[in-house]
Amino acid sequence: MAGILSVSRTNLAQRRHKLRRQRQIKIIQTIWRTVAVTGMASALLWLAVQPMWVLKDSKQIVIKSGAKIELTEKNIYSLLGLSSPQSLWRIEPSLIAESLKKQPNIAQATVSRRLFPPGLIIEIQERVPVAIAQIRKKQTATSCAVAPSAAGKSADVKPCVQNNSAVNQQNELGLLDASGIWMPMAKYMSMNPQRKLPQMMVIGSPSQYRPFWTQLYEAIGQSSLKVTEIDFQDPTNLILTTELGIVHLGSPSSKLSEQIQALERMRHLGTQVNPSNMDYIDLKNPDIPLVQVNQKKPALDIKKSAQLNTKPILNP
Repeated sequence: MAGILSVSRTNLAQRRHKLRRQRQIKIIQTIWRTVAVTGMASALLWLAVQPMWVLKDSKQIVIKSGAKIELTEKNIYSLLGLSSPQSLWRIEPSLIAESLKKQPNIAQATVSRRLFPPGLIIEIQERVPVAIAQIRKKQTATSCAVAPSAAGKSADVKPCVQNNSAVNQQNELGLLDASGIWMPMAKYMSMNPQRKLPQMMVIGSPSQYRPFWTQLYEAIGQSSLKVTEIDFQDPTNLILTTELGIVHLGSPSSKLSEQIQALERMRHLGTQVNPSNMDYIDLKNPDIPLVQVNQKKPALDIKKSAQLNTKPILNP
């Protein structure tokens, strides 16, 4: 019994010593980990506050875009809402991206920090203009009349009245993309001074043509006929200026694609009707295209609506 007790006490002493050593090793490891993490954090903090991590000028900003954007340093900082110099770590890339997306000529934007060398990387997806948009604003002129006065008396001034016959039209120019987003021309050209403007003109209020613009533009894009002007001013009659002449489509509707297709099939119209005698093409009903012809005779102008034989006109 004495031998068994001696062995048990020895084993217990060895186990206590082993456990004590393991605890000491764990404590030492914890201390080293704490020191290492603290040292790394301090080093990173020291690096972060160094002058090298400061955005000083526009050369540190890289703008990636499918188009060539020419911006001055002043334009870049005003567009991004940045002040110079500014710590790179105080800049919020997500806020800058949201600010860029609010610009009418920018569809998408992503912003990220660049550490080596310090700076910003900005990727921009621009809105591509496909047409010049013209908004005509009418202003009624006013006139004031001064009545002649007798000698020694002050002149009688009549109240100002509106002159409805004299209407001034002011045109506001902008640009449209394929989805119908309106962009101020001056702002777009300031960022893209070398960009060529589209050849197609759209006249009217954006609120009038926005519901039909995508459908109409896609139909025109799929056609080989050249369209130079789209007039939405009359909500009951959409007017196109094409290489075939003036085209009346009536009220914009879901038939726009069919109407453009019918116009495409009439591309040989000039061989059957003298373009100088043609007022316009009536495509309000794409199944029955009409041509308004102006026949000039000596001392008499006769205008008649002549329905053309659709078979030779519509055949390619």
